[in-house]
Amino acid sequence: MTIAIGDRIPDVTIKKVTAEGAEEISTASYFAGRRVVLFGVPGAFTPTCTNSHLPGFVENYDAFVARGIDSIAVMAVNDAFVMGAWAKFTGAQDKLDFLADGNADFARALGLEIDLSKGGLGTRVKRFSMLVEDGVVRQLNIEEIPSNAEASGAARLLQQLG
Repeated sequence: MTIAIGDRIPDVTIKKVTAEGAEEISTASYFAGRRVVLFGVPGAFTPTCTNSHLPGFVENYDAFVARGIDSIAVMAVNDAFVMGAWAKFTGAQDKLDFLADGNADFARALGLEIDLSKGGLGTRVKRFSMLVEDGVVRQLNIEEIPSNAEASGAARLLQQLG
């Protein structure tokens, strides 16, 4: 079952990339008491994710903060080493939290997993964006086509925040 507006984020252990390496975190504690923009990408370093989806959130970081957002996080079904390298490659490590869902546990718990085996990628997360307030989903945007990054882009979520 796909997560929906009004649902609580499922509690799953994932890894957050830090300057010191990967830190295991509980999604329940990560989202508790905060307003967080979370967006998911099918894969770090993939063209649409790197060139179209992630840049909008970096470029609009200040606009999100001005609307009361505490953190912007990007998650992918990649290991923490890949997510750490992607954070450095994009230069976004000071603005975004990079969350590694290496086994797709969080993607499955959200009901947002997608089988991209035909492209050699295996199980990944659908491209999405959401606003989470104190662990509850308040806005949710899911792309129908994995190679698109419009419905789940930063501009769309900023529009929803008003």
